[in-house]
Amino acid sequence: MYKILEKKCLNPTVTQMVVEAPAVAKKAHAGQFIILRVNEEGERIPLTIADYDREKGTITIIFQIVGATTMLLNEVREGESIADFVGPLGMPSHVEGFKKVCVIGGGVGCAIAYPTAKALHENGCEVTTIAGFRNKDLVILEDAFKDVSDSFYLVSDDGSTGTKGLVTDVLEELIQKGEQFDEVIAIGPLIMMKFVSLLTKKYDIKTVVSMNPIMIDGTGMCGGCRLTVGGETKFACVDGPDFDGHLVDFDEAMARGRTYQDFEKRKREAACNLLHKEVR
Repeated sequence: MYKILEKKCLNPTVTQMVVEAPAVAKKAHAGQFIILRVNEEGERIPLTIADYDREKGTITIIFQIVGATTMLLNEVREGESIADFVGPLGMPSHVEGFKKVCVIGGGVGCAIAYPTAKALHENGCEVTTIAGFRNKDLVILEDAFKDVSDSFYLVSDDGSTGTKGLVTDVLEELIQKGEQFDEVIAIGPLIMMKFVSLLTKKYDIKTVVSMNPIMIDGTGMCGGCRLTVGGETKFACVDGPDFDGHLVDFDEAMARGRTYQDFEKRKREAACNLLHKEVR
């Protein structure tokens, strides 16, 4: 069992937890993920390692409450435990040898972008961060990003905070002003990563994206997380989750991501009904 040491609401739909998991923390690196089960009857879900502390033996996870399992996970209180917490899984992000990198996070994808920005900063890289959200109520990790970024740009769709527009608007403006990035790292919704990659391809800037497709075992055996990258089949759990954004078939990934939408909706509704009964 893995104890929840801290629990914090980052916004109405996003929760942060610090989990006691010394074996995972000992080997964790930016870009990797874990797979957990809330209880012994629960499903396995992957969550990116948002931060880690080797001395304290803790792993920080940040998740959006969107499905049945994340709803159940959100019901776990500080001091209580979850059944399984396996990791670190996946390949660590490459964060060494860069002079200047632009890290772009979209929505809850900022939880994945933050540890990469932090690792780059710790390796002496000049970090420019662009964080995009739909509105001011959904902003997360703003102060954390500022602590590890040389330049920080906040963007919102509706203009309620930061600059009104898209992350690609800010990125292109920086490029046109003469900013030269060794690499752009984009993490967030598939559609956002697709258009960041299309933009950077136009300017011939190396771009890495973090893919989070449907995943079951996290070892490459089930094949659920397969992607097409450069015309070849790759598995996000073992070959990634980081891939060359100019080679990823985003349209295929988006189509596959919609496969289980109806099933997920039914499970979410069932979980809601269960939680409401327990409250009564």
